[in-house]
Amino acid sequence: MSRQAQNPDITLFFLGASRAIRIAWLLEELNLPYQLVSSPRASNGLAPEEFKAQIPTRMGKSPVVTDGDLVVQESAAIAEYLCETYDPQGRLLPKERRARAKVREWMAAAEGTFMIHALAILYARWRLPKPASKYLPEMEKGLAPNVHNALNWLESELADGRRYLVSREGEGEGEAAASGGDDECAGERDGKGRRGVAHDGVSAADILMGFSIDFIFARSLGTEGADWPNVRRWLHGIKQREAYTRAVKKTGYSL
Repeated sequence: MSRQAQNPDITLFFLGASRAIRIAWLLEELNLPYQLVSSPRASNGLAPEEFKAQIPTRMGKSPVVTDGDLVVQESAAIAEYLCETYDPQGRLLPKERRARAKVREWMAAAEGTFMIHALAILYARWRLPKPASKYLPEMEKGLAPNVHNALNWLESELADGRRYLVSREGEGEGEAAASGGDDECAGERDGKGRRGVAHDGVSAADILMGFSIDFIFARSLGTEGADWPNVRRWLHGIKQREAYTRAVKKTGYSL
């Protein structure tokens, strides 16, 4: 084990109502100590300049994690670093190659499929000039199918995603670990869908996807006219986890 893994010196730069909740949640899942440098959003909804000035990156965006002299930004990169360094059993990021690939697929999709389509709608609401505002409903209607398609994908995976998973017959120790070791929220595995987006256990994929889906539903970004019961059941279940509750309490997070 590396010196860094033995002696974490982690600071999380946390902007309110932001993706940074993913990292606080992941840190709590791993039971890692960390310092919190946090700020609410300014009245314009953006990060205050004085907070951005504290963040040790050129972009000054949250989340950012420092671990000793290492600085890491971007949610997926931070999550992967923390799992690689402090999760030797592979509970949140499996060691088995194929199971790991599925977790990483959803980690990438959290931004590259779900948030990118949802934010197109949000930015239209924010930035469309007032004289053009009468076109907003039609614009949202045109953008919504992208969000629907993404949510339909997640809905079907949660209902029956096992066809994409590594067969558990004859699995070894690494593959067994990939299926999730803890039974928190086991009641969510009720015959109507699996507990996590990538396999039966909660993983880094659920943590990154959790914010994306919560954000989409909270802001009604392209969700009109349809429902996704498996997605809502999964989201409710993961938000009951003790680690998530601790992260929310410690950071004051709220959408």
